[in-house]
Amino acid sequence: MIMADASRPVSGSHTEHSAPGGEPVGELVQRASQQLTELVRGEMRLAQAEMKEKGKRYGKGGGLFGGAGLAGFFTLQALIATAIAALAVPLPVWAAALIVTAVLGVVTAVLALTGKKEVGRAAPPTPEKTIDSVKADVAEIKESAKR
Repeated sequence: MIMADASRPVSGSHTEHSAPGGEPVGELVQRASQQLTELVRGEMRLAQAEMKEKGKRYGKGGGLFGGAGLAGFFTLQALIATAIAALAVPLPVWAAALIVTAVLGVVTAVLALTGKKEVGRAAPPTPEKTIDSVKADVAEIKESAKR
């Protein structure tokens, strides 16, 4: 009868499973879990930064639209003053009022177009870069799982 040495496992039995590289499976699973956690946290930070940037653009665009609305209000007041001046006094007064109205109209147009451009640059309000990055990460994990 052959006795097995108690200090070594009997051939064919494994007390701890190991991967082909020699590392225990438990350590590999723990490392993969840790890396996945770090990856998710990194993606969340990226999403937060992206949404913050988009929020700034929406705020700036909204402020410019507000400025355009105020300038438009002044344009309307100037137009009314122009009409009153045109009826009350000959050419010099209404001509001056018309010049002021035109200048305010140009300011209104510039503010409105700049605000529209800024809001257009922020749209859509989703963290697109982060979503693309997560999709790439998921594809990489799936590819690694197939190997």
